[in-house]
Amino acid sequence: MPPPNRISIGITVGTQPPLGRIGTLLRIARVLRFDVAWTIDHFLGFFPRSIWDKEFSWMASPGSSPHAFFDYQVLLGYLAGRSGSRMQLGVGVTESIRRHPVLIAQAFMTLAHATKQPPILGIGAGEAENVVPYGLDFSKPVSRLEEAMQIIRICFDSDGPFDFDGEHFQLRNALMDLQPPQGRKPELWVAAHQSRMLALTGRYADGWYPTFPFSTAEYESKLGEIRAAAKAAHRDPAAIVPGWQAFTVLGRTERAARKLLEAKGIRFTALLAPAYTWNAYGVDHPMGDGFRGIVDFVPQNYTKAELNHAIDAVPIDLLAEATLWGTPAVVTESLHDYVDAGLRHLVLQPASGLVSKRDALYSLRAMVSILRKLRRRGVAD
Repeated sequence: MPPPNRISIGITVGTQPPLGRIGTLLRIARVLRFDVAWTIDHFLGFFPRSIWDKEFSWMASPGSSPHAFFDYQVLLGYLAGRSGSRMQLGVGVTESIRRHPVLIAQAFMTLAHATKQPPILGIGAGEAENVVPYGLDFSKPVSRLEEAMQIIRICFDSDGPFDFDGEHFQLRNALMDLQPPQGRKPELWVAAHQSRMLALTGRYADGWYPTFPFSTAEYESKLGEIRAAAKAAHRDPAAIVPGWQAFTVLGRTERAARKLLEAKGIRFTALLAPAYTWNAYGVDHPMGDGFRGIVDFVPQNYTKAELNHAIDAVPIDLLAEATLWGTPAVVTESLHDYVDAGLRHLVLQPASGLVSKRDALYSLRAMVSILRKLRRRGVAD
């Protein structure tokens, strides 16, 4: 866990082809001394093919697909020999619907033998797009996750056969004798946003890895729920690393950054926030009051007309309120507020890179600038 006066820095290298681009990002991350390189676990991406064109993003070249993904476990094995001696590898995040929890535990203990640092198993309750189109059961995902986390913990710590009697999983005289090398036990992080998931994080996790937008007050409040659950479970609340995968819009000037918020691809990202986030800013979500954002969104279930109508309904003022945006200096100052609220692991996701190649390159340089500023001020080392 990072000391109280610093944060660790992560970067998403992704799981989308080409493989060479992922390798290049990993090399850049090593040179810049990022602490964690994150992959993701998807069958589908969130960007719908029906609107995947140059108006949406410069990356939508003819014949390309936003839904091509490598298997994250195979990819992590490929990256293990290239990650160096100090960088951690992780997935942010997988779930226990497509893969049995024992299989997940085995994969990460295997990875621990191939890396120099403990790998990070990020896990969540799942998303409809990776489950429902493939005929898998998406009922009771949170209770399924809780059982999976219990089983994974047993696998990490077991010595001999074990049983498990749950609603979703039943194990009899099961064995997992593979153990990680000394000091490299995988870490278990949870993508949690609402109270039930926050409680699971406190009871079972080593880290918290949310991705929805938060105000600093909301972040501090949710972290408080995690720590209260940890204390109730007789765990050390301070041992849980508070992280954040923050979608960010970066511009050379404040005016330029504000203009980027109007881009179609960036406005689309607001649709992936749940209705309750919109409601908090006094706005109704175009997908309906019960819409849970990325949890419910299956991109091929919407027509081009429906998606364009929803994007047009995104208020720019809502984006400006809910998004971390501005110049690198402004964003850095904002991040200090989150550090004060408890943030200890930061992954910036520069949504501004969707707009143009020029903005993508600038966003990458701006991320480096932010990292350097944080280091100079003693927040990271």
